[in-house]
Amino acid sequence: MSGAELLLDYLSRYFPVLLFILIAMGFGVVTLLVSYLVHPKFPETEKLSPYECGSEPFSDARMPFPVRYYIFAMLFVIFDIEVIFLYPWAVVFDKIGLIGLVEMLVFIGLFLVAYVYAWKKGALEWD
Repeated sequence: MSGAELLLDYLSRYFPVLLFILIAMGFGVVTLLVSYLVHPKFPETEKLSPYECGSEPFSDARMPFPVRYYIFAMLFVIFDIEVIFLYPWAVVFDKIGLIGLVEMLVFIGLFLVAYVYAWKKGALEWD
């Protein structure tokens, strides 16, 4: 087979993926277009206001969150991922034996050090 034939054979294997991506993008565009064309167009002052909950906004909606909130959220995600890694380890524990136990103890030890560090720095305080 020549190089061009190999390339065409290789690319033909990915045609279903390309077709799926094009159909998904087309569905999104068509859905947005149909929605824009058929939605009722009755602009009123209430509908054009920033909030439709019935109360007037009393401050700017773009007020900044404290950095402490983001640090707390990142710590939650990190320790949540640690728990997710513990489950598959527990499932295959009988196959990996002592080496797997030592590796998991090192893994948990590193996270314990990170937890103590975050605790000492005050990152877990919510005040």
